[in-house]
Amino acid sequence: MPYLDHAGARLFYTIDGPADAPAIVFSNSLGTDHSMWQPQADALAGEYRVIRYDTRGHARSTFDGQPFGVDTLGRDVIAILDALKIETAAFCGLSMGGTTGQWLGIHAPQRFSHIVLANTAAKIGGTDGWNTRIATVLKDGMGVMVDASVQRWFKPDFIASKADAIAPLRAVLAALDPQGYAASCAAVRDADFRATVSSIRVPVLVIAGTDDPSTTAAEGRALADAIPGAHYVELPAAHISSFEQPARFTQALRGFLR
Repeated sequence: MPYLDHAGARLFYTIDGPADAPAIVFSNSLGTDHSMWQPQADALAGEYRVIRYDTRGHARSTFDGQPFGVDTLGRDVIAILDALKIETAAFCGLSMGGTTGQWLGIHAPQRFSHIVLANTAAKIGGTDGWNTRIATVLKDGMGVMVDASVQRWFKPDFIASKADAIAPLRAVLAALDPQGYAASCAAVRDADFRATVSSIRVPVLVIAGTDDPSTTAAEGRALADAIPGAHYVELPAAHISSFEQPARFTQALRGFLR
């Protein structure tokens, strides 16, 4: 299993698809890992070099216990591309991964042919809410987050009918290091691209979920409107639309990349 040591973290990543195919990097949401992108990896690995990684402080990617910002998360992606000798790739990030994608679009546009920002916003949530979540996790551990998170991630009918499919994601969340999760919460809390996202000139697709309570469809539409030329797609899903509506998500992604 490939690992990369970068900026105090050991980053886990995995690759599917031909080495000479166009590359696409997938970045996970807060509280998940690279496995949330399994439906997309299965669908795209025949035509793309699919690179998935665990964001620092999540699952098999460590961190050094020091606070970090979204700039560090963006540089982690560049470090993975450099290690693989990939000059240009497409990028797809959801929620926290979409925050990373915005930083990349602003600060490293030359490295990306396309950027997909899914279920995210130029500014996610309020400071008080994030601080409460951080304090709760550090005091009580990850177990208290599981049910509440799953209820934000998916619509009730999906939770009821797809319990077996969701179970591995629940397990990932429950097993996370509370310190790493809290540090990631702080990074998302402090990220604010409302004044700068309009500078992105890479082709962008924004995907939102009609029933997303965390980053609403209205916030997704506002993000797309703020980025010159950005495309917008809305799916009948909650927060992790790539997992709840995998076929529609992948169809939108594939169409955009082509």
